[in-house]
Amino acid sequence: MGEVVQMHFTTVDYVIFVLLLVASAGIGLFYAFSGGRQRTTQEFLLADRSMSCLPVSLSLLATFQSAVAILGAPSEVYAFGTQYWFLGCSYFLGLLIPAHVFIPIFYRLRLSSAYEYLELRFNKMVRICGTATFIFQMVIYMGVVLYAPALALNAVTGFDLWGAVLAMGLVCTLYTALGGLKAVIWTDVFQTVVMFAGQLAVIVVGANQAGGIVEVWRKAVNGSRIAGLDLNPDPLERHTFWTLGVGGVFLMLALYGVNQAQVQRYLSSRTEKEAVMSCYVVFPCQQIVLCLGCLMGLVMFARYGEDSPLDKGYVKSNDQMVLYFVMDVFRDLPGLPGLFVACLFSGALSTISSAFNSLATVTMEDLIKPHFPNMTEARATLLSKGLEANLLPVLVLFPSALAYGLVCLAMAYVASIMGSVLQAAFSIFGMVGGPLLGLFCLGIFFPWANSVGAVVGLAAGLAMAFWVGIGSFVMRMSRPPPGPQLNATALPLFHNMTTTVLSSLVTSPTAKPRPTGVEALYTLSYMWYSAHNSATVVVVGLLVSLITGPMKERELTPGTVFPVLGTLLFFLPERYKEKLCCITPLALKPTEISSQPYQMAKKDGNGAACCKEDTATEDKELESDRAQTEDEDMDTPTAHTVQETAL
Repeated sequence: MGEVVQMHFTTVDYVIFVLLLVASAGIGLFYAFSGGRQRTTQEFLLADRSMSCLPVSLSLLATFQSAVAILGAPSEVYAFGTQYWFLGCSYFLGLLIPAHVFIPIFYRLRLSSAYEYLELRFNKMVRICGTATFIFQMVIYMGVVLYAPALALNAVTGFDLWGAVLAMGLVCTLYTALGGLKAVIWTDVFQTVVMFAGQLAVIVVGANQAGGIVEVWRKAVNGSRIAGLDLNPDPLERHTFWTLGVGGVFLMLALYGVNQAQVQRYLSSRTEKEAVMSCYVVFPCQQIVLCLGCLMGLVMFARYGEDSPLDKGYVKSNDQMVLYFVMDVFRDLPGLPGLFVACLFSGALSTISSAFNSLATVTMEDLIKPHFPNMTEARATLLSKGLEANLLPVLVLFPSALAYGLVCLAMAYVASIMGSVLQAAFSIFGMVGGPLLGLFCLGIFFPWANSVGAVVGLAAGLAMAFWVGIGSFVMRMSRPPPGPQLNATALPLFHNMTTTVLSSLVTSPTAKPRPTGVEALYTLSYMWYSAHNSATVVVVGLLVSLITGPMKERELTPGTVFPVLGTLLFFLPERYKEKLCCITPLALKPTEISSQPYQMAKKDGNGAACCKEDTATEDKELESDRAQTEDEDMDTPTAHTVQETAL
């Protein structure tokens, strides 16, 4: 085993990296002193709901196309082949469902935070639980996004770890606290272009040095890195078509359906149609990014083959291999390593800025404003800016403060144990984002679900998620390393055919017995985490709701339920459909959208939330329905009593 090899940057590389930071900061300053100058929370947190389709779609792409994916996808393909590409099949439903289910509901309710929906649909307790879960998820994810790439960069190039972290923190603080969401979105657009340029440069130069793209493909085929369609339905298999193409749908829904960082971009669109179109535009962009990652992994294999830098001891983990490869390919091309590092840190900057902008939004809208309803617009905007300006230095510049630094380092360690920072990131979204997805699905698709069922279901989903996730981690730690395998050359005395047959038997991995019971749960593919945990929330939530008394249709806020059950359960008698709230379509139509956000009202015992106009409309409908079902001689005072009871 050799020592870890360090290749250093030239002056040109540092200049290109600095130019990236200066350009990002310049975009923030431009939007800080142009337009409305970020004087209202609508402009600061939602870009004044004025963004067009293209910048929103590129920002959607950049938000989670982080440094994790840039480092993780090529090393995944290098080690295991192109099976990972089938994740692209999940993008279709993973973006189509948010476009036609989640976006219409969130946009028509005129929300600022996705978790306002939970109070409208259930009650304030559910909203606070959802907000706290999201904050926890993003803090953990930041540990992987920020430190894993920085540590890899430091190990391979000697690039100063804390210098990189401080630079990113200062730039993020500048353009997010001054320019608001509009600056974040336009900076994402610029950083997306840099990411594409960096990856394309590596692929073009690397393929050229390997003998051309045809030679790269030939070596990948000979090295068994071009994977076919694996239809094995076993959920314990790490990657198959079903785990990636179906399990990945739930992962995409957790990312693009209910995550505040993405919902905030939908809500910043000028119209609902543009918000929906942004989902359609991001689909081909995601496919291009996925193909670039896979191509880079194949070019890496064409250069190193089975004799990887990891096996030689030049690097310590798979995630460092991409940076080692880049420095190796660009050894005699000064400036291009700096371009790729700019690409890498563009991914990190876009994710960090988006995360903290969304964290500032939920903190303001879900935790502060409800307790200070009379706060002036100017003070609310100033406080929102202060949240971003203070969160970033505390949580990024000085990560030893509080417990954030420990969480970041712990997650970097977990990623190294898992062998892939990409797997660590997807596991986080499955373990914490999965239960959040289940909570929103419970409210949107099941009208009879109540607030008690929502809280208990979320708690059950999180408990299940961490039980399986931690159990899998502990089992991975306690698993003994694989023993040495025999080589075909150890059988020289046998006949050629016998040698061939025996070599295929001896060199093939030993068949492991299929895990059973709890051990099977611990070996569940990480791509199924989101589906498994969201299903737990829905099942437990529905059972608890039926036990504690399901919500009735008149208790629901109009626009909070997607009317799908009435169509699916068409065969049920009317009385059963009425009990399941499946008779009246409850989604708002585009013509019913108010120009003002929903006003929160006091909740009754079942957690119903309505604005004043909706209450009046609901009462009129209730009175009309009751008049049709009661006897014709029902007098006016009785109807008046019914209306007062509903109020």
